[in-house]
Amino acid sequence: MPAQTSAPPGAQWFALHTLSGQENKVKNYIEKFKKAEELDDHIFKILLPTEVVSEVKGGKKSTKVRKLYPGYVFIQAKLYGDDSKLVNKPWYFVKETTGVIGFVGGDRPAALRQTEIDEIYARIEAASGKEVPKVQYSVGEEVKITDGAFASLTGRIDEIDPDRGKLKVSVSIFGRFTPVELEYWQVQRATE
Repeated sequence: MPAQTSAPPGAQWFALHTLSGQENKVKNYIEKFKKAEELDDHIFKILLPTEVVSEVKGGKKSTKVRKLYPGYVFIQAKLYGDDSKLVNKPWYFVKETTGVIGFVGGDRPAALRQTEIDEIYARIEAASGKEVPKVQYSVGEEVKITDGAFASLTGRIDEIDPDRGKLKVSVSIFGRFTPVELEYWQVQRATE
């Protein structure tokens, strides 16, 4: 998905380095106070790419939101004037936000290339509406089934369908291997 809805003149994307775990606070603060600081004509979009991750602990499935780029927030802003000099007000406002370590590029923030921001948007689009397992599996791996009719049996992964979040696992039932389709969260590594 392209990052475009037409960008305001002079607007560029920048990466902000933040303290770990402070990304949401930084994003929310900038969104909330940019209007009060009269910076709507300098700060346009704030982006914090995430995905939904699922895992099973103690037989219970849980989901949580995981940041695609931990420690970073992306901001579309006009930081440079027509004379290519840094505009102090938006730069200081963002730089002095609690939780912000600084701009990538330091005192002369480096704008992201369009290909980089397109890649970020593509990752957001790919993660949209999907649950990603916290643990990644590979074909041939031994797994223990933790949920469903085959709970407590072990099997071998024959196929992985990441788009559907499904695994085909061969399970030995009465001495014969039978293929069973399971969701990622219904299994765990046999060695765990």
